[in-house]
Amino acid sequence: MGRTAPSAVNAQEIDLYVAASEGLFLYDAASHTLKPVLAGDLRGKLGPAAAAKAGVTIIYVADYSRYGNVGDAATRKAWANAAAGFIGQNVYLFADSEGLGAWFRAMIPEKENLAKTLKLRSDQEILYVQTVGYPALQ
Repeated sequence: MGRTAPSAVNAQEIDLYVAASEGLFLYDAASHTLKPVLAGDLRGKLGPAAAAKAGVTIIYVADYSRYGNVGDAATRKAWANAAAGFIGQNVYLFADSEGLGAWFRAMIPEKENLAKTLKLRSDQEILYVQTVGYPALQ
């Protein structure tokens, strides 16, 4: 499909949830659209106060089932972390090209509760969040 981030065994294992003021959305790469998941603004629950004020926060979710029987659990986790890193770098590059700031982080408040809110399966895991918005004035 011409994606710009590599994926081990072309598993396309990372789902991107986008938290915005209008609600939570799941990015559908095939149609390049955001599909509504939840109403309400979750940005304030995804990090420090600055995250609540930013335009969006992207939630990186690994779906290990997409690997099938390839690789053991540790290998799949390493592959998923690498894939999320590649995607995060693409987001950084885009944000910078548009005069936006971005902040990629692994420290996610109430990660388990967020997984329940997203109704994730046991073979899915939240890896990172990345907040994107206008940089604070210095």
